[in-house]
Amino acid sequence: MNHLSYLKEQLDAQPNLQYVLSSHNWSTDFLRFYHSQTNYNISKDRFSIGVKMWRGKKSYAFAIDQPDQARIDATLAEALGIIDQLSEDPDFVDLESDLTLAAPSKVPNNIEDIPLQLKTQILQELADAAQPHNFEIYGTFICNHSTSRIINSNGMDKSSTGSPIYLEVKAVHNQSQVTVLETWGGEDFSRFHLPTFKARLLDKIAHCANPVVDVDPGYYDVIFAPRCIAELAQYLAWGMSARAIDQRSSYFEGKLDTQVFPTYLSITDDPEDKDIISQDYGSDGHIYRPLKLIDKGVFKAFFCDNYYSHKTGLPKNGNTGDCLRIDAGDKSLEEMIGGVKRGLYISCLHYMNFINMKETSITGLTRDGTFLIEDGKITRVVNSLRFTDRIERIFKNILALESTASVIPFSENYDTFSISSVKAPHALVKDFNISSSTHTI
Repeated sequence: MNHLSYLKEQLDAQPNLQYVLSSHNWSTDFLRFYHSQTNYNISKDRFSIGVKMWRGKKSYAFAIDQPDQARIDATLAEALGIIDQLSEDPDFVDLESDLTLAAPSKVPNNIEDIPLQLKTQILQELADAAQPHNFEIYGTFICNHSTSRIINSNGMDKSSTGSPIYLEVKAVHNQSQVTVLETWGGEDFSRFHLPTFKARLLDKIAHCANPVVDVDPGYYDVIFAPRCIAELAQYLAWGMSARAIDQRSSYFEGKLDTQVFPTYLSITDDPEDKDIISQDYGSDGHIYRPLKLIDKGVFKAFFCDNYYSHKTGLPKNGNTGDCLRIDAGDKSLEEMIGGVKRGLYISCLHYMNFINMKETSITGLTRDGTFLIEDGKITRVVNSLRFTDRIERIFKNILALESTASVIPFSENYDTFSISSVKAPHALVKDFNISSSTHTI
């Protein structure tokens, strides 16, 4: 039985009902590596359908995992019994009407193309490389494959396929417990180069041979690794949505076409970059196209779906910020480190939380490789530090960007292990606020 077609028939039979109907068929192969040995490997499959429906300006939503006809009938009957009792949303106008289809593309099934044996071979080679330095590796190697479909009562019917990869390797020193991290993500596994990945991991491990020290709170010139800049950009992008404007929580309110950052900073939501994990469709099935967010320091656009376009008057684009790319600069990493008299190299940020979203103020910790820079050289390992700063101030204080950019993957590591990516370079930032030391690794 085609459960999606059956549910569509039932919805179409209801008078004065508008709806968005979606399905998601997802599979994963999840490998965990622990103490330089395979810990477990999980393969899962899940099929789910979701519905959001409107009668007039009243709406109700539900989802069903592993649906069958009896569950569909019961859940739909319950929903129809509830919807008329709900309050209206005065701002609802209509559903998405963009019927544009993405260009056909061939998507590999990376679960099949990267079998368990290949995963373990890669991880074993990394473990063997780390072992002479008294490091063991821990990590995850995830391959997903999914097909999605979205249908609505305005005539939309769109399907898409994705097969993202997430590789995370954390090397941990057996005595000091100092940690370093290396990651890779994408959909085209031919772009993964094991010798380069291994060399980057070993470079970080080599820095850990230096003494471990603590540093005092204060303002430091820092080199942010691409992972840090990528994550800060994700947090900053929360304020680039029309929803944030509506909630009066956006730093960018009133700043369209205004110079907000240095001229050498440009950020694009770019599903066409072949390195980034792609998206065919954005909010409510709107086709996903490149969108300039920051163009040479000037703020250019908000993410805006159909609902918030009607509510705020901002132009609709359907972008969601899942394909962020920060343009590279013109400096080498060596040049940037060489220009720091005394500062920090920060590999990774952890446990970040907004203090005030509108002000972009955040706090969090450094982890997985923080190093002291003295006279243009990385000299010592630094214990984990707490920072408190504003993202807008950090980005305004960027002095240089690396001439190459790296793709940084992010995974939820639970439920469907949703994987996304951001492309970013290293950045040299002045006066980053270290608010306290934790005196721990």
